[in-house]
Amino acid sequence: MRSQDVQAVLDRAVADGVAPGLTAAVLHADGRESLYAAGARGIADPTPMSADDVFWIASCTKAITSAAALQLVERGVLDLDAPVGARLPGLAQPQVLEGFDADGTPRLRPARRPITLRTLLTHTSGLAYDFFSADLTRYYAHTGGNLMTSAPTAPVLAFDPGDGWQYGISTDAAGWLIEQATGQTLDAYVAEHITGPLGMVDTAFVAPPELEARAVGMHARGPDGAMGPAPAFPASPLYYGGGGLRSTAPDYLKFLRAVIAADGAGVLGARARAWLHTADSPMAAGALKTAAPPLSCDFDPMPGSPKTWTLGFLRNEADIEGARRAGSLAWGGLANCYYWADPASGVAGVLFAQFLPFGDPAMLGAFEAFERAVYAG
Repeated sequence: MRSQDVQAVLDRAVADGVAPGLTAAVLHADGRESLYAAGARGIADPTPMSADDVFWIASCTKAITSAAALQLVERGVLDLDAPVGARLPGLAQPQVLEGFDADGTPRLRPARRPITLRTLLTHTSGLAYDFFSADLTRYYAHTGGNLMTSAPTAPVLAFDPGDGWQYGISTDAAGWLIEQATGQTLDAYVAEHITGPLGMVDTAFVAPPELEARAVGMHARGPDGAMGPAPAFPASPLYYGGGGLRSTAPDYLKFLRAVIAADGAGVLGARARAWLHTADSPMAAGALKTAAPPLSCDFDPMPGSPKTWTLGFLRNEADIEGARRAGSLAWGGLANCYYWADPASGVAGVLFAQFLPFGDPAMLGAFEAFERAVYAG
């Protein structure tokens, strides 16, 4: 890999209007790291982007929360297959949305199986995001409620636990389970057991002033393709586990290094690493159909390649020519933050932007070009 080629990818993406600014971090097979930045913090903030600028990383948080839950399983505090309703009474009797009557009234029934930590970490619990489920969007439009207020105590599932894969608030629920099991807030547990030991000093659920001073502005691409400033997403401690972290590209790379390191960098034991690396079932995973185009485009990473879900990551089951190897681990965050970690090659990469909608085709093209430049030469 030639560093100038990677930098050229970022510079070209900014020049082409993909994003006002980008940062990236790369872990090389020999253990070296390279950091990159291009563009500015925002349309309204011409400050040149720095590699250590701070992003809302949204669902990139999920892998960290999953790792935290697996630490507790490894210690015998939590059980992957125990019903979570024993610890979280609000999730003890979920309802499944079966369909709608002719007049539009939703039809609900009790779930046939309990939600478990395994189904939470694999996104097979049925706790789907409404913005990726047309049926749940229709349900909440009819009832007048919303997913975020009802899920902790009156969850409505898209299907019975274990019957499908659907991305959603499952990892948030895993965060609630961590808090119940430890008596700590999720931010305190993660700081003590993951981000602190890994030296992720620029990663936090509530950014202190020194991190806010390096925050990248939020943006949104309109229907005409033009990019403009957008409000920042409000923080909600109840939903920290699925998307609450602020971080930087080099900090997130420290976490990915730990995930693929033979010793787990001292924070992940052998069983936790195996759970994070190994497909939990042959169920296809990763493709998302939007029900809210301003938030997300349709998303199908690595189209044509078979993909499964581990207890923390999307995993590709075949080599991607000129890029990551089979068994690589990946995902992203709503504001167009993306990453992969390739245990077979010892390579990982992070590319962060800060705009909506998720799955922006131009941004995904830049991410692919970035990855291919990392593996080239």
